[in-house]
Amino acid sequence: MRMRLVGFALCGTLFSRTVCAAPDANLPVSVEHAWRVTWERFYLPGTHIFYDYLTSYVHGKELACLPTADEVARQVPNECGYGTGMEDGMISAGVMLSLITDRYAVTREESLRDRAYDVFLGIEACATVHGVTGFLARAVCPEDRKSVYPNSSRDQYTHAVHGLWLYYHSPLCDEPTKARIRVILSAIADRMTRTVTPANDYDSLRLDGSRDTRGISRMWNVMGHEAARLPMIYAAAWDATGRSGYRDLWRRYVGPAVDQSQTVDERRMPTYAWLQMQASLELLLALENDEALKIKIARVMAAIARHCAARAKEVDRASAGLDLTALCTDWRTGEGLSMKGGYRKVWYNIRESGEATLAELMDAGTPFSNEQTALLAKAFLRLDMDQVSSNGIYSLQAAYWKARRRGLFGGG
Repeated sequence: MRMRLVGFALCGTLFSRTVCAAPDANLPVSVEHAWRVTWERFYLPGTHIFYDYLTSYVHGKELACLPTADEVARQVPNECGYGTGMEDGMISAGVMLSLITDRYAVTREESLRDRAYDVFLGIEACATVHGVTGFLARAVCPEDRKSVYPNSSRDQYTHAVHGLWLYYHSPLCDEPTKARIRVILSAIADRMTRTVTPANDYDSLRLDGSRDTRGISRMWNVMGHEAARLPMIYAAAWDATGRSGYRDLWRRYVGPAVDQSQTVDERRMPTYAWLQMQASLELLLALENDEALKIKIARVMAAIARHCAARAKEVDRASAGLDLTALCTDWRTGEGLSMKGGYRKVWYNIRESGEATLAELMDAGTPFSNEQTALLAKAFLRLDMDQVSSNGIYSLQAAYWKARRRGLFGGG
């Protein structure tokens, strides 16, 4: 695949410890191309959801792989919708709100107001169409605009809550929408209070109230990189509503969660887990008043940034051996996103490039080097945006606009 060479020059920065670099003119063109492709190919206005991958580059057929309402009802191919394109809608929504709020902070484009609201509507749908208060579905079936797979996960909750919190505090969010966000955050927090109990093994439960047999919905007594998720939800609910009960729950869990977060062994960590951990800690750090706890959180975030800088280099090296123009096959008849298939490596390499860099940039106290800046630009410029089928372009754009907000690529 043809690679463009990128030249960089040093420049000033908004952050005294961050070195700023200016790429050639191809980068902003590629970023805008990714933005158009995101909305034209991966997003469906009927559901307000961004889906996971494409199986065609033909207009109107890009998302033909998505499950029918009947398949969702029968939980085909599984109760999570893994591999179907409906797996990570709320992860994507949270990333998109990060992208949009940072982009607006840099550009002040008024058109972003409607775009942010579109993303919000997708989260609201996943929180309400099924009629179970506080449950957050992964995505909504486009055929009937109401069917959802019954098993969610803490990862979906993490990104959606983080994204809603960012949007809530953005100038893009009007007062009526803030009121609706308060309803959603309260419903999620209340569900956690009801379900995340010793009797349920701290499981937030499936749509029908049954236990999640995979363990991906457990919100407490979890691994170190997952420990901050529950207090983050309570903190966001308190921040939006001011209700003392949420504050009490946040304070109950946050100390032990931060202590546990310091025990993470990076060798067992996929990059998406670093990003989710960083999102949880970013919210907690922003709201924390205890100086000792703030120092602990900042240290963990700095460690994550270091790990993700190394991960970005690994991902860059791996990309050289992949056909980044490849399409996914239909999960019904081909390998789809199978762990054993070749396409998953392509799909996740693009996504991981953005996740690693975004997680690194979320720690504002860690310098972002020229080398990392170049790797982010390279991750864009090695892609042909007319032939990219991975939802990884969401996190790549989010990383770019976070970098812009930090003063890189021409400043904020």
